[in-house]
Formats: sequence, C-alpha cells, structure tokens
Amino acid sequence: MANGTTDKMKSAANKAKGATKEAAGKAADNKKMQADGKKDKLKGKAQEMEGEAKERMKD
Repeated sequence: MANGTTDKMKSAANKAKGATKEAAGKAADNKKMQADGKKDKLKGKAQEMEGEAKERMKD
C-alpha cells in the first residue's frame, strides 16, 4: 500500500496530465479528450484526499 506522500505525488501527476488533456481537447474541439482530462483530474483529487487521510492516520 502506498503511503500518503506517494499518493500525493501520483495525485499531482494525474492532475497535470488531466489539465493537459483537457486543454488539448478544447483546442482540438475533442469532447472525449476533454472528458478524459476531467476524469484524470478527478482521479488526482481522489488520490490527494487518500494521501491526506493516510497522513492523518499515521500521526
């Protein structure tokens, strides 16, 4: 199981990937790419919350 810091690093990567996909999808008028980007950003947010929870439990 990943620790809180690892989850937060994965979170940042997924949020950045999602923002890039979403921006590229908007530029290309590609709705699927935009939706994929939003999904990646949500996944990143969930990982961030999981990491924070793990850190609180550790304290």
